Amino acid sequence: MYTPPMFKSDRAAGLAFAEARGFGTVCAFDGKKPTASPLPFYLDYADDGTPRAAFHVARGNPLIKLADGASCWTLAVNGADAYVSPDWYVSPDQVPTWLYQTVHLSGTVRKLSDEELAVQIEVLSAKFEAWLAPKPPWTSSKMTAGRLDAMKKAIVGLVLHVEEVDGSFKLNQHKSDADHAAIASALMRQPDDAAQKIGKQMVALRPQLDYTSAMPVSASEQSRNVP
Repeated sequence: MYTPPMFKSDRAAGLAFAEARGFGTVCAFDGKKPTASPLPFYLDYADDGTPRAAFHVARGNPLIKLADGASCWTLAVNGADAYVSPDWYVSPDQVPTWLYQTVHLSGTVRKLSDEELAVQIEVLSAKFEAWLAPKPPWTSSKMTAGRLDAMKKAIVGLVLHVEEVDGSFKLNQHKSDADHAAIASALMRQPDDAAQKIGKQMVALRPQLDYTSAMPVSASEQSRNVP
């Protein structure tokens, strides 16, 4: 992934972002074309400190044939994203752009044993059930043994040994304080949740700025305010 230096995240920040997000698209190359699947995952660490992304796919997924422990895969983890209009800047001569956060984890992938898969199912569900607290967490013990065994046979566990972490957090870091505040203010005024989230992340980067009066009122907004 090409990332301009001003947007590049460090390895620790990239891993933290991926773990917090917990959902991405894994992609491998079969020799002729890329093969990809969206899926949830969690991160843990090997004894030597190597990060590992654990996930599973349906047994019929063509990715399974590519999990040879040697070829390189990429797990792309995307966060919120938002379009930015040139009209929102204070400075003239701007162009449309898109702000976003994404992290790519790359490395080799191997299949998990049945015992490892059983552990993975519990850890993965516990991760996301925790998001629903105070709801009592779901566990596989709520399933009948026969049904659980049948579900396990329908999937294959995989683990990606993360060798490279490429993060791009494009949040207008290269813009002036005036333009930064104006864009953040504009995004936080949009009805789109993702735009609001990007705006709040921009505020967190430069909390000392005044975001209450930074956004110029556009002609369309002025017209809406005319009785």
